Amino acid sequence: MQLPAGWSNSCHILLAELPSIVRVVKILPMPSVLIVDDLLSIHEMLEAVIQPTGYATAFATDGQAGLARYKEEKFDIVLADIDMKPVDGITLLKQLKEYDASAVVIIMTAYASTESAIQALKFGAFDYLQKPFHVDELLGTLKRAIEYREIQEKRAQSSVVTVEAADLESRLVGSGEKMTKLKNQVKKLAGAHTPVLLQGEPGTGRSTVAQILHESGTENDGELVRIDCSLSSDENFASGLLGESGTGGAWVEKAVNGTLLLEKLETLPQEMQSKLVSVLRNSAHKFRLICTTSADLEEMTDDGRFDDELFYRVAALPVTLPRLQTYLSDLPEIIKSILAKCTNPHFDARLIEFTSDALKAMNEYIWPGNVLELQQVVTQIATSAESRMVEADLLPEKLKSIGDWASLEDYLSRMRRNYIAKVLRACRDDRGQAARVLGVAESDLD
Repeated sequence: MQLPAGWSNSCHILLAELPSIVRVVKILPMPSVLIVDDLLSIHEMLEAVIQPTGYATAFATDGQAGLARYKEEKFDIVLADIDMKPVDGITLLKQLKEYDASAVVIIMTAYASTESAIQALKFGAFDYLQKPFHVDELLGTLKRAIEYREIQEKRAQSSVVTVEAADLESRLVGSGEKMTKLKNQVKKLAGAHTPVLLQGEPGTGRSTVAQILHESGTENDGELVRIDCSLSSDENFASGLLGESGTGGAWVEKAVNGTLLLEKLETLPQEMQSKLVSVLRNSAHKFRLICTTSADLEEMTDDGRFDDELFYRVAALPVTLPRLQTYLSDLPEIIKSILAKCTNPHFDARLIEFTSDALKAMNEYIWPGNVLELQQVVTQIATSAESRMVEADLLPEKLKSIGDWASLEDYLSRMRRNYIAKVLRACRDDRGQAARVLGVAESDLD
């Protein structure tokens, strides 16, 4: 049979381009879904819904078979029922995460076992579906899972951006066990996309660690959107965080490709917590989520004061920042780093030294404000010091034990001497002029 005029050339062109078309297909394969359920009817139903939308499907009838199948051929998504024997969905989830930490697992659950499915988030599940679910809900969850998988692969293939060692040492100061452990955790989390929960007392440096993690991510071209949950009103949350449709407002949109930082999460009103879950289900893969808290969120969850699903979504990677009192052996290092950023009108603040008595008093203090309080104390001393040696009696009274506090007479006498010394310097040691300024006799300057 003869082809119509012009068709021959077109066929030759198509045949010539076939290898490149095949290469494109190889580069962009259909996303694969492993369906693990002990009901064959579920396999048939899911296959009928999923395959026409562009997914390749495979099946297993229990967790044990599902794990074996995954090891044979790595799948983009695992869709697993929670209630199976001999190996259930939660056990499969744990085993998959042990074998492949990047595995993207969606748990299917009946209404009665929803609580277990929520807890599956704690073990790394991407999301869960409650049976019977709508087709749109299923396809929407699969779409988000594939987007999350693509983000993971992009991060794995791109050059990993890590925390610069010098920068880390200057911002998280200390070489003892506590700070070394914290710095190692921060390094490991540098390229992660999983939500991070920074736990610790006020003043321990939660905001500093959040800033480091944001800057060290491979997607740090985006913004760091900082939200203090204790200051924002319900109206601000509704518009900025939730949005009109409950899938994310202006704050969430601003954080895309960047970091959403929710500070003091324990203060988020309870009525907002469950609404925030909906936002995170739909948008969390689009930005890095970091939360900070000074409370025990797990205890609040057990007491019903904090939404359990929100807790498991934000607490995947908990990091506890130590209290200053637990690593006071690093005090000289920390003081030195603070002095390096201070200024003094008389001499280089970096030359200031604290005597052994002063350091002893600082070691015995509780430091309820942690590193932030130490920064304030050292900065105040450094900017007003008249001598490069800081004695214990120049420390704030709160740092001294009650027995070491000066009497009122001694305190006022010391303050008098310090003030006279300042006036003398201002008068260039002209004792007559200084006496006139102070309204005293020259002999009173001694």
